[in-house]
Amino acid sequence: MKIFCHLKYSLIGKVFVGEEDGAITDLHFERSRDFDAQRAVFGSTPLLAEAERQLEGYFAGTRRTFCLPLAPRGTDFQMRCWEALRAIPYGSTESYGDIARKVGSPKACRAVGMANNRNPIAIIIPCHRVIGSDGSLVGFGGGLEIKRALLALEAGAVFSDEFKPAP
Repeated sequence: MKIFCHLKYSLIGKVFVGEEDGAITDLHFERSRDFDAQRAVFGSTPLLAEAERQLEGYFAGTRRTFCLPLAPRGTDFQMRCWEALRAIPYGSTESYGDIARKVGSPKACRAVGMANNRNPIAIIIPCHRVIGSDGSLVGFGGGLEIKRALLALEAGAVFSDEFKPAP
């Protein structure tokens, strides 16, 4: 059974993390279209507590990488894209074309965009680090304002006034 927790601290609003069978399977934002908090089963597990600790460190600017067992579900192409996303260093960005080339499909920029859109574990699988070929911020399931905030955090912006408990 999939169990979710709600992060106590986040600079981007409500964040929900899910785990099933000993691996993180989901990270959803309050506005996620494919997450229904009313139907989710909430609870506590050691893995969810560790995920919360690591995400709080990320939001505090003290953690740059995550060390959690992940089990995203997707097609082979999506899995290759998500693996390429995990290789983008903290504070860096790459274009959809860059990712398409890395997964061996240099003309599949739109397919990479769709894979990003279906990323079930945002932030930990950092799809927010993917930008347009012209450097523009395009496409993010949590909304461009959250993408902008995550990139600003990774660029060293200070959010002390905004780092508060999520309701």
